[in-house]
Amino acid sequence: MLPLRLLAVCTFALFASAAAPAAAANARPTFNVRAFGATGDGTTKDTAGFQKALDTCAVSGGGEVVVPAGTYLIGSIQLGQRTILRLEAGSVLNGSGDADDYPMVDVRWEGRWQPGRRALIYADNVDHIGIVGPGQINGHPEVAKPQNPRGVVVLEPINCHDVRWEGFTVTQGGNWATHPTYCTKVVIRNVTITGRRDGIDVDSCKDVLIEGCRIDTGDDAISLKSGRGLNGARIGKPTENVVIRDCQLRCTRFACIGIGSETSAGIRNVRIERCTFDSHTHAIYIKTRTGRAGVTENIVGDDLEVTAGSFLRINLTRGGNTNTADDPVDGPLGVPEARNLRFSRVRMHGKALVQATETLANKPILGLSLTSVTGTCESGIVLANVRDVELRDLRVTGFTGPLIKAENVTGKGLPAHD
Repeated sequence: MLPLRLLAVCTFALFASAAAPAAAANARPTFNVRAFGATGDGTTKDTAGFQKALDTCAVSGGGEVVVPAGTYLIGSIQLGQRTILRLEAGSVLNGSGDADDYPMVDVRWEGRWQPGRRALIYADNVDHIGIVGPGQINGHPEVAKPQNPRGVVVLEPINCHDVRWEGFTVTQGGNWATHPTYCTKVVIRNVTITGRRDGIDVDSCKDVLIEGCRIDTGDDAISLKSGRGLNGARIGKPTENVVIRDCQLRCTRFACIGIGSETSAGIRNVRIERCTFDSHTHAIYIKTRTGRAGVTENIVGDDLEVTAGSFLRINLTRGGNTNTADDPVDGPLGVPEARNLRFSRVRMHGKALVQATETLANKPILGLSLTSVTGTCESGIVLANVRDVELRDLRVTGFTGPLIKAENVTGKGLPAHD
């Protein structure tokens, strides 16, 4: 039986199926960017026209800013309160390549706040916002990086409530496609993302639905984070109540779904269902290290189609980079924990089923379940330092050696000599 805390996930799953910004429920005033000076000719910078339309919408009490068909060259723009940016069919937003078009602000990068260039589409401390419609948003891949170590994120809401991204396509530029940070009630639905970097990075957010998305990236397709080191632990904003369902995820390195390595405030109550994974490396990768702290718990996956180097890798000893700016959590409180990880109905085609040897003898994983697995793999399940394991109905072929190798592991379904 799952802990009662997972009821929060189930409740949110029901709520999120119909989620949309409350302000969008009734007829809303519209503001066409062309009426505010945007040209859509692909060469004239339309930043000012977009921002005028967005500002007018917000001060008017909210509504929709409509982007008709055309190609719009823009620098950073900012969404206001109760504002929906509607991208009509044939509309293309291209990010400028000029660094000066992206003002310097405080940005969250690798779990820490630092100066950096503002995102192409940015929101800060506003509610009931969205980007919807079949248009396309293209970040610029080569924005100059003085005082900007992270590059420019395409979409970044910070401290926002009721956020909806739906129906459009994002081509990444020099950084992640979307990075909601400190947000609540986030819905990302039927969005297509391609590029070299991460697709969706959920950073210290609560009540998140990622549904029906197609993501093809060079780095993590989806990454869940909650801060790094002492700073992240002190702020204490976990990522929790996340549903990822009906998504097609592909990546060429790292993972289709990365959990960590910034885990300092905790990552909990995550449900992954009816997703397909295509990765040269890992379908799901749980990663952190001593000094990062935090608890990763209640991670549930069901009905998953996997073609990958491994289905699941757990690395609690050396996940993520380390440097002198880490400001780690010292002592026992800095040791990360993982518990209640449950996966069922997995169809696997790849090299390794589960790799979980980079673990901690002094803080074993508590609760790992893998049931109803079919398919092929070259190697099976390798575990170390795990308590309360359940391995059941494993019907895979193609592996050499034993299907299960375990050291300092207890539970059900283990080899008899263990």
